[in-house]
Amino acid sequence: MTVLILADELDIAADHMVRVLRDRGVGVCRIDTAWFPSQLGLRAELRGGRWVGELRTPRRVLDLEAVRAVWYRSPAAFRFPAELSPTERRHAYTEAKLGLGGVLVSLPVRWVNHPHRLADAVYKPAQLVTAARCGLAVPPTLVTNEPDAVRSFAGQAPDGVVTKMFGAATVGEEGRRKVAFTRVVTPDELADLRGVEVTAHQFQHWIDKAYDARVIAVGERLFGFAIHAGTAEARVDFRNDYQALRYEVLEPPAEVATGIRRYLNAFGLLYGALDFVVTADGRWIFLECNPGGQYGWLEAQTGVPITTALADLLAEGHTA
Repeated sequence: MTVLILADELDIAADHMVRVLRDRGVGVCRIDTAWFPSQLGLRAELRGGRWVGELRTPRRVLDLEAVRAVWYRSPAAFRFPAELSPTERRHAYTEAKLGLGGVLVSLPVRWVNHPHRLADAVYKPAQLVTAARCGLAVPPTLVTNEPDAVRSFAGQAPDGVVTKMFGAATVGEEGRRKVAFTRVVTPDELADLRGVEVTAHQFQHWIDKAYDARVIAVGERLFGFAIHAGTAEARVDFRNDYQALRYEVLEPPAEVATGIRRYLNAFGLLYGALDFVVTADGRWIFLECNPGGQYGWLEAQTGVPITTALADLLAEGHTA
């Protein structure tokens, strides 16, 4: 049995997982899709309704039939020869995605998480609807590109509104990496909403919270953490200032745990990092779920053995 880890070459969490699995005597092969095609070769033949063959790197040959679990950790994009024209590069990318990617996603093994399930689960409007259907409380939310709709929505929010990205919070601009955190929409910004019409935006009522909570779900196991902010900036979005945070291990209330498990089942996920705000009277309000979210800093701060739980899930494996 082999666990295949698909991860960026510089992924520290993947480094740790390799060590844990090897210490258990579990076979493990780590691959970054950025190695394709210069350092990664594929040979796959369809036999008896399944793909049989090998993945080859300069150091390793992986028998596809030996794989029993795949940990998908956002590997990097394919890297093609510099001499390719833009048209050739687009063609090569499409063929690699549908060819190499198609073989991999067809492996009848345990995926944490399967790329198709990840693709479904990243849509935040779908997350909110699914969470509500699964019994989790969600904040009043507006999706719009119309300034008048924003002002009307804000007028119904007793404590104001925040805006947040649908996708990745990091962007590259002017040669620098910039982060778009959740932020409170000010009265001046409500008066001048130029640019809102250009694309879709997400606005939510600000919830007067006692603290943030993150729940890391690994299979049926749930690991809960209270995140207490020590600055005003971190209180709006704890990613603003990790140095100002204090952590506490907690157990989600039973009804929240039930809703989380229903949510994961609805999307077909075995792993998720779910974010909540918790009010002073103990209400848990679901914000979002990152199906590939980070957990390493929480493990380092609290000692909770999340990597061990993930290793258990991967080592158990599955094949159809």
